[in-house]
Amino acid sequence: MSISPKKMNYLHTWADKQGIKFTDIKTKIKIRYVKERGTGYLFNFVASTEYRYSYENEPHTVNSFKIGTYHSLNLDSIEGNWLISKEWYTDPFADSLNQDNIKVEEFKQYLLNLGPRNFSNLNKRRRDAVEYAYRYGGAAADEKYGFSYNKKYRDYNPLGGDCANFASQILFEGGKFKQTGEWRYDRDGSKAWVNAHAFNNFMLYSGRGSLIARGTYNQVFKASFKLLPGDYVAYEKKGKITHISMVTSADSKGYALVTCHNTDRCNVPWDLGWSDKGIKFWLVRVNY
Repeated sequence: MSISPKKMNYLHTWADKQGIKFTDIKTKIKIRYVKERGTGYLFNFVASTEYRYSYENEPHTVNSFKIGTYHSLNLDSIEGNWLISKEWYTDPFADSLNQDNIKVEEFKQYLLNLGPRNFSNLNKRRRDAVEYAYRYGGAAADEKYGFSYNKKYRDYNPLGGDCANFASQILFEGGKFKQTGEWRYDRDGSKAWVNAHAFNNFMLYSGRGSLIARGTYNQVFKASFKLLPGDYVAYEKKGKITHISMVTSADSKGYALVTCHNTDRCNVPWDLGWSDKGIKFWLVRVNY
């Protein structure tokens, strides 16, 4: 899969801030269906891309994450040649092209001096929440799961996004939180179940979540190391929460990794793809 120069520049800038080097990028394609059309064919497929990286002072320790995207592509016969005439997909880096003045050198040195975190004492509800996230992570999940969502639940991506629906599933199915009158799923999800802003409000006002920190990346960077698997990060644009990612692990320097739907992500560094200067982050402890 090709990456535009602007997005490649963002990845290089982000890697410099982290003190990492990308060592490999591989994409697996799964064609979901092909339809004949006019002068050619419509292909609908999943692209699951694995990124591998190492920290500058630990070149032999390999970290990895996956980003999954859904594509529709028109392949047409034009003057005897087969050409891609149109392609649509959700851009995982769309919110990363207007970057803030991040304290690159300070954060890099802070990260390079850290080591891995120990999550062996996590309670069972947190562990089960993480396992559910891995199982139903869609295009970013392990190939053995078929790159699919849990078919018990509606896919809200065509209606604006499935991130809060997935986070709610993780907390209900994996974390064993009970449904309430406000937060529920019965053939359809309530507003607090499927809407990112309403989900975050419900979690905080119900006491099921506690705010660790809120602010720009510069303001919450150090607080992010308090995040545990089973907590979540909410992303705010123009005063409204527009996305939810569940924390599922941490890399070899203890940097929190998240899993979510929309452009599906599995164990992706929590700020990657969200580096726009207008974004604020809410780091939330989930009270299991």
